[in-house]
Parts: sequence; C-alpha cells; structure tokens
Amino acid sequence: QRQLVESGGGLVQPGGSLRLSCARSGFSLDLYAIGWFRQAPGKEREGVSCISDKGSSTYYADSVKGRFTISTDSAKNTVYLHMNSLKPEDTAVYYCAAAEGRRIRGRNRLDDRWYDYWGQGTQVTVSS
Repeated sequence: QRQLVESGGGLVQPGGSLRLSCARSGFSLDLYAIGWFRQAPGKEREGVSCISDKGSSTYYADSVKGRFTISTDSAKNTVYLHMNSLKPEDTAVYYCAAAEGRRIRGRNRLDDRWYDYWGQGTQVTVSS
C-alpha cells in the first residue's frame, strides 16, 4: 500500500525555521518524484518544491527560492522540506505528493495535476 505521511508543522515566528518531513512507504525510490504543495485559507493549492525520481534535480516556486530546500534521505525513505526565513504568507497546510517519474518528466513539476498520491497535510503557521 502506497502511503505518504507528513510531519513537522507548527507555529513559528517570522524569520524562523521549520523542517517538514514526508515519510513514504510502498513507493519505489527511483520511480517517483516527490513534491511539496501548500494551500492557504481561501486560496488555491500551489506547488512549492519538487525533487526528481532519481533525486538529481530539484525545483522551487519563485516565492520560496533561496529560503526553502528540498532533500531526501533514501535510507529513511523520507523527503524533507527545510524552510528558513519564514514569512506570514507561508502560512498554509503543506502536503507532500508523489508522481511517477516517467509521467512527470518534461512537465511542470509544480503542477498538481501530475501527482496521484497525497499525504494528509501538516499545518504551518507563521505569526508573532
């Protein structure tokens, strides 16, 4: 059974940092790209970052470039989203999702249409 479980969300002050984790099971490590998405109240879901199925390429939304970093620990079957210099506008529910690497290749990696498996989400609130 394929499953994604996010953790690591919470309340943080502006300028602070958080690390989100996406634990995956049932996925072949080299066959699925993993993306992070977020959805704020009243807004559409937006792509934040993606790491390719081979782990060799990473992608970021302009709004988080230079502040967020995506990484993977194959031994732990976990993908991380390191978030620094957090802003109030980063407040959202963050989701990780999986897409078949061969399906998403050449596509916009931050487009949620290509992702078939989703976690339950974790809340991130940036507030003083």
